Formats: sequence, C-alpha cells, structure tokens
Amino acid sequence: MQHQVLILDFGSQYTQLIARRVRELNIFCEIFPYNSKSFNVEDYQAVILSGSPYSVRAEDAPHPDLFGIKGKIPLLGVCYGAQYMAHNFGGEVGASNTREYGRANLSFIKEDEVFFENVNIGSQVWMSHSDTIINLPDTFELIASTHDVHKAAFKIKDEQTYGIQFHPEVYHTKDGLTILKNFLVNIAGLKQTWTPDSFVETTVAELKKKLGNDKVVLGLSGGVDSTVAATLISKAIGKNLYCIFVNNGLLRKNEFESVLDQYKHMGLNVKGVDSSARFLKELAGESDPEGKRKIIGRVFIEVFDDEANEIQDVSWLAQGTIYPDVIESVSATGGPSATIKSHHNVGGLPDFMKLKIIEPLNTLFKDEVRRVGRSMGIDEELLGRHPFPGPGLGIRILGDITAEKVRMLQEVDHIFIKGLKEDGLYNKVWQAGAMLLPVNSVGVMGDERTYEKAVVLRAVESTDGMTADWVNLPYEFLQKTSNKIINGVKGVNRVVYDISSKPPATIEWE
Repeated sequence: MQHQVLILDFGSQYTQLIARRVRELNIFCEIFPYNSKSFNVEDYQAVILSGSPYSVRAEDAPHPDLFGIKGKIPLLGVCYGAQYMAHNFGGEVGASNTREYGRANLSFIKEDEVFFENVNIGSQVWMSHSDTIINLPDTFELIASTHDVHKAAFKIKDEQTYGIQFHPEVYHTKDGLTILKNFLVNIAGLKQTWTPDSFVETTVAELKKKLGNDKVVLGLSGGVDSTVAATLISKAIGKNLYCIFVNNGLLRKNEFESVLDQYKHMGLNVKGVDSSARFLKELAGESDPEGKRKIIGRVFIEVFDDEANEIQDVSWLAQGTIYPDVIESVSATGGPSATIKSHHNVGGLPDFMKLKIIEPLNTLFKDEVRRVGRSMGIDEELLGRHPFPGPGLGIRILGDITAEKVRMLQEVDHIFIKGLKEDGLYNKVWQAGAMLLPVNSVGVMGDERTYEKAVVLRAVESTDGMTADWVNLPYEFLQKTSNKIINGVKGVNRVVYDISSKPPATIEWE
C-alpha cells in the first residue's frame, strides 16, 4: 500500500472527516493515535495533526513527538494541532474571551500565500475551540484571520509547516477541500493517484504475493464489504478461496436463500451453512448488547473453525473489515479516542483456531468499497445494498433474543425495506432497518385491548457511517408502512420513527 499522508489523532470527533476529505482528493491517508508505535513517519510525505477535546494547557494534554516531522516533512496542524505547535515552540495559548464555535468568515488572507490559493476574503470557515492562540512564536508568520480569531492561520518561516484554528474537513468550511489540496498538492507535492482502479491493481498484486498458493476461507454475508473482499481475493488466488455463507438465524427474511442465489453467477466458490439453531441456543437469555456481540462473534469463529477443518490445509481467514470498524474499535489505552462498540470482525482469533487473518478492505470507507466493487464490475444491485450489521438482527432486538422475536422483526423489516423499494426511496437512503423494543404498549384492535410490542423504524443518510443524519421520509409513506406492519405482523401494535442523528446517537440501537 502506498503511504502518502499520516493523520495523527488526538481524539477529535472530526478526525475521520479529515481522512475522508484527503481521500476525496485521490490521495491515500491513514489515521493513527498520536502516541502509536505502529507507523514509521519516514514512510509518509505529509503529516496532519487533528483537533482534540483536550486543552494544550491541561496537565494531561496529549504531547506528540514531532521530532523527525516538523521542518522535515510538510506538516499541518488543525485546531489542537495548531495550538500545540504555538504553545510548545515559544508562543502563548489561553482561554478565549469570545465564543469561538460555529461559522466564521476570513477577514484577512496574506497576499500570494499558496496555502490559501483560490480562497477569497469572506470565505466561511468552522471554528470549534475554547482556547485560542494569543501570541505566535517569533518564527511563526500570520497568514489568515477572522473577525473574532486574529491568529486563524499561520506558517513557520523557512518550513513547510502550517497551522489553522478552524476545521477544513467539515462541510461548513466552504473552501476546506481547496485548502487541503493547496497543502497536499501545491505545497507537499503529492500525486493524486489513489483511485479505485489503482487500489484493485495494487491490492490484487499484494494478495498474490502474500497468499501464494495458500487456501483462504471467507465468510460471505451478502453485503457489499464481504462481496468486494471475496472478489478481490478471488482475482488473486481463484479457487483457493473458499467462501462460506452462514445463516446465523439473525438475517433478514429469506436472505439466506436469496443471497446464495445471487452468488451463483459470480464465479465464487460458495457453501451455505445453516447454523441458526446453534446461534439462537447460545444467545438464549443474554440481553447485554456487548454480551450478544461477543457470543455472535465467538459462534461465528466456531462455525468457521468447523467448516475450515473440512477443507484441507487452510491457512487464512479473510474478513470484510473496513476502516470505520477499525477506527471505532480503538480503545482508550491505544489512543485518545474512546471505544464506541466492539466489532465482531475486529481483534483477532482465539488460540485454538490456527488461521492467519487477511483483511483487504481494512483501509477503505464504505463509499470507497462500493467504488472499488464498481471498478471490478460487480452487479450494481448488490453494490447498492444498504449496510447490514455483522450481528444482524441480534443488535436490533433490544434485550434477549428468541425465535419468536426474530420472526416478528424479520416481518417488520421486510415490510419496511420492501416499501422503500416500491416507493423509489431505497436508493435515497444509506441504511434502513427496524428495531424491536423490550417494551409492550397498550393498543386497541377491533373491540379488543392489546398489550403488544413497539417497533422503531430507522433510515439515515451518510457517506461512510462515521456520521449520519436521519432521513425525512414522507409522512404518507410512514403512515402506509405503519398500517401494514400493525395489521400484518402479529405481536406488534405500535410503530415509531427514529429522528436521531449520529452523533450523538449511533445508527444501530445496540
């Protein structure tokens, strides 16, 4: 994999957006916690320091080691990153006397400054900090201001080192992508060569070299990630890839059969395994979300171990892990970002399973996975499928899981998804699904009182799942769908619609 841009994460909620914007420029980048030992800075051609919830003045403030970076590699500090450089190289950072959060406009830009090429005075930027740079070090030069933030941007004389107190990665900074391009292309001299075609070519070559004649087993789910991963690996090793599609009993209605049928004409070596009874038995009585995830992940591994033992000389387990899975699974001890949730396909294998892991998509965001799949000619209908969580309906049934609850939610979900497709709304939504709540509510059907389950419908729009907004579905559609669910699904008498965005909510309820 080509190394181009290193992003050091100080715990900002916007760090992943920096990566997304850099990749929109067809430039490859990677995120690491600021104190990680997992990278070699000499491999990179530019470095970006993220924002942070910390103050540089706090005793527990993150302190990156900039030796080998500052003055040697093009460096951009964003918000905390800019304040850190000012604070630690002879300047002064203090609490701001004015509110520095939200929209602002550039009131001064240094003339002929390459960093702000094609950016005009008045351009809107987004601030998000409580500290501010009061005095710049002597070697720092002011290159931009807003009406309230005098030292909005600086550069270090005789270095390719820059700092900005606003966030170029967020939508509200109108020329943010231009600013990043100026830094990465015009200043750092990076080539915009990271495309889906180049990813396929490079990845297939790397897989051939790494896997050789080894056999690989992969769990297909019918989703975009595992399908693209399987196609990439198949391009590299052909029939040495053994795909297994497991029915964990938590799939959508009729999904096991329909997915197997989809793969018939893709040239993949696929075997279907119905382990639904095994999963439901193991999950019986477990209501804790993390507990359910761990059980589902463990049983997946056990099923794979059973199936892999039937194939002689398997060496690798392939997974469709993507970049958000990796980022969200970083623990507080491994970096400043807190763990949001565990992912069943992140974190390795138990000792008894003697397989190595291969994850060809673990540097890609979801939209990038789709573009890679498109470049390989994968069917558009399959690529357009909404994301579906690895634990399936197990994390959409709040509380303990039973066969009856699964049946109920499958029917609700089927009505919802089918309705989105019939009304031309499916492709306008990034992800949709239904949740079964562990509460009963009073209702009336005919002349009889009912006391049955409530379900939640959720539909969001997003690019990569790191952030998401709820979709304003038409009232007429919601009304029609609610009537179909209540009239058609035994055990449900109330339907509600989730209007929470991520953050602060997550897309899934567990």
